Amino acid sequence: MRAIQLLQPQQFRLIDIPEPNEPGPDEALVRVHRVGICGTDISGYLGKMPFYSYPRIPGHELGVEVVAVGSGVTNVKAGDTCSVEPYINNPASFASRRSRGNCCEDLQVLGVHTDGGMRPLFKLPARKLHVSKKLTMEQLALVETLAIGCHAVARCAPQKDEDVLVIGAGPIGLSV
Repeated sequence: MRAIQLLQPQQFRLIDIPEPNEPGPDEALVRVHRVGICGTDISGYLGKMPFYSYPRIPGHELGVEVVAVGSGVTNVKAGDTCSVEPYINNPASFASRRSRGNCCEDLQVLGVHTDGGMRPLFKLPARKLHVSKKLTMEQLALVETLAIGCHAVARCAPQKDEDVLVIGAGPIGLSV
């Protein structure tokens, strides 16, 4: 199968990669239908993302369909359409056990530290899939972006008559 790979800053290439094998325990095999391109991807392309490693298959804003699941998976099934939580954390880590998976010492972000969704099929922990029976694939690819804006508002907890300044008019800033 073909994938888009960022070989080094400012150099994409189309590569052939093997199709993934069957999902292991707690994994899901997904088919990518939509991929968003965000500031992280652009920074990686420009060579200005300090956490980015090359070569890398980008893509973490995804609308996917579950193709198969491994043993122990109960939250999704083949045919489900899902958004993807791209932060692959170790559930046993100190931070993850305290509901701070984003601070996990072993954090791997799809498309940044590990290959992302600019390929037809890939496997990931099934717990990182969120099923929707109502959203389109395009909308599912926006869920992660909108969730960041929602999280920012929740953390800020603005009161009814407070003014709030949002700096940045990208998708996340606009979602706030």
